[in-house]
Order: sequence, then structure tokens, then C-alpha cells
Amino acid sequence: MSSVLRNLRLSRSLVLPSCSRTAVNFFSLRTRQTSALSLCSEFDTLPCINPNRKYSGKRFNVPPSAEFVARVSGIPTMAKLPYQETADGLDAAFIGVPIDTGTSNRPGARFGPRQIRVESALLRSYNSGTTAAPYESLMVADIGDVNVNVYDLKDTCKRIRETYRKVLATGCIPLTMGGDHTIAYPILQAVAEKHGPVGLIHVDAHADTSDVVLGEKIGHGTPFRRCVEEGLLDCKRVVQIGLRGTGYSADSYEWSRAQGFRVVQVEECWFKSLAPLMAEVRAQMGSGPVYLSFDIDALDPGFAPGTGTPEIAGLTPIQGVEIIRGCRGLSLVGCDLVEVSPAYDTTGNTALTGANLLFEMLCVLPKVKYL
Repeated sequence: MSSVLRNLRLSRSLVLPSCSRTAVNFFSLRTRQTSALSLCSEFDTLPCINPNRKYSGKRFNVPPSAEFVARVSGIPTMAKLPYQETADGLDAAFIGVPIDTGTSNRPGARFGPRQIRVESALLRSYNSGTTAAPYESLMVADIGDVNVNVYDLKDTCKRIRETYRKVLATGCIPLTMGGDHTIAYPILQAVAEKHGPVGLIHVDAHADTSDVVLGEKIGHGTPFRRCVEEGLLDCKRVVQIGLRGTGYSADSYEWSRAQGFRVVQVEECWFKSLAPLMAEVRAQMGSGPVYLSFDIDALDPGFAPGTGTPEIAGLTPIQGVEIIRGCRGLSLVGCDLVEVSPAYDTTGNTALTGANLLFEMLCVLPKVKYL
């Protein structure tokens, strides 16, 4: 018991660090009376405790540690971060875009943000592999979901674009939980409006550069075609990684290459580390603004079955982590993780993997420090 108390740094005079009232309410444990059966019978009360062993001393939101607050408790937010309604005062924000109106095969991605939040309760505050300390570096919160129109995809795109304009206007970097890949198009409209044409690191089983599908120009198979047409991308700074599967023509990626994209088919990734590839990608991206878009179906369905358009022989989770960690040092202005469909995710591992990849994205944002 004495060692536990030392770790908790219990003190009746403890004052919580200076942080937002919302954050304090979220992860503070208030004084309570202990019962006669309490294991800590030598104490009449438990004073307010700070469940975090380290603080930067700055006004950062820090998720509660599962050492002191049960993971199964509370209303699910991304990584159990505080929720706030706007991006005001934030350096980065997790945002859900719960749509699957643009899917062409299995639906269900509208429930992706919700399930990613649930599984994200397992996340902790530090990246043990890289020593990244995002919550000692950035003010981060979950700002909820875009109020989408599940009956009208074009109206939904308008709503997404308008929401992200407001988020970006505050200087906040959005970390998006999809939702199907259609959402990348209106997000990039807002991003390019602020930053100009951006570089793109697109991790996916599919190129998503179709022109028209079933008579429609907007859907999860067309976003990057629309982005090129509107000048949202710096095409010499676009790389697509993990592309594979059967195609409608012998060379499904001819259009991408014709625009100047670098195409890395999955066969080039088999049985190897992708760290050398990412060194080349960093050189390609340079110092300009970069957007990272990660479709969970880039991973082999043996690892991530809960998705709408699975393709065999995909990337491993290790390679997915290598790609994201390889983005460290880039001028990332936004990221997304899309196409998690919980109905096909019987173990929860797809959403859990998505939550971890989103945390890895947070860890490579500009200004995150490494201990």
C-alpha cells in the first residue's frame, strides 16, 4: 500500500495542475468516504488525486491513467480525452465523420468512429516505441462528430467541408476517424483552402481515383480524382502505398502515374521493412504541407477484417506503424483513418488497430516532443 501511495503522490494539500475545467472534471477523482470494508482501512478519506505521474506544467489535456481510472468507466471519447464542442484552443483534435453513404460494397463504416473510441480506452499516454509524449506537447481533445446527412452524400460533403474550415481556422490539426473514404475529398478541400495544394501520403488497397461509379462522381472510390481536378494536391508530392487486388483494367494505376503520383504496389512491400521507403517519401514530400490518409483496408484482412472492401495479401500492422512513424519530421496538416466497419469486426481488432494508428499519427505531428 505504501508504494501505491507514493506512486499516487497522495497529499491532502494536492492541487491539480493548471488545466481546463473540462479536463479537471474529466480525470479528477473527487474526495469520497471509504466503506468499512475498504482495503485502505487506515484512511478515512481519499483526497483528490492526480492520476498522471508526469505533467508538463502547461495547460495540456492528459487522459486518465488506467492505473487509477477503470477503462470501462465513463462516456467513450478518443483515448478518454476530454470532449469539447469546438477546436478553439487546441493544437490537435480527434473528429469523427460517421458516414458510409459512399461505400460500394459492405456498409457499416458510419459506426467506425464510435467503435474506434470504445477500443481506444486501451491507449496510454506515451509511445513506448518512440518515447513520444504528445500530451506533454500539444493541447488535444475529442471534438465529437460532424453532423452528417446520412440521406444525402453531397450535402454531407458540404457539411464536412464547412466543419473543417472552422477547425482549421483555429490553427488546430484534425485527426479524423471515418467513415468511408469519400470524406477525404471535402476535408482536402478545406485543407487546401488554408494551405494551398498539399502533398499526400495515401495508404490503401485501392487508388480511389475512379472518375464515375454507377453514374456518380462522388463516392469512396473517387475522392483523389476529384482532388486532382480541383488542384487540391501537389501531384509531384503524392505517394500511394499498398495498392493491390483485381482491377477493371490491366493497369489500374495508369491514371495515378500519369498525374505524377508515386505508386507503390503491395508486391513492392512484401517481406520487408518499409523504413527505407519512408526515407524516400520524406525526401519526396520536402518541407511543404502534407496530408496523411490511411484506409484500414491497406492492412491484410487477416489483421483488419472489419472493413467494407477487403483485399488479400495486404500490409501488416507493423508496416502500417512504420509508414506513420516514417512521417515524423514532415509538415503534417491533417490525418485520417477510414473504412473501419465494426459489423465485420467480430473481435474488435480492426477498430483497436485503427485507434492505435491514430495515436501513432498524433505522435508524429509537428511540435510533439520525445523524451
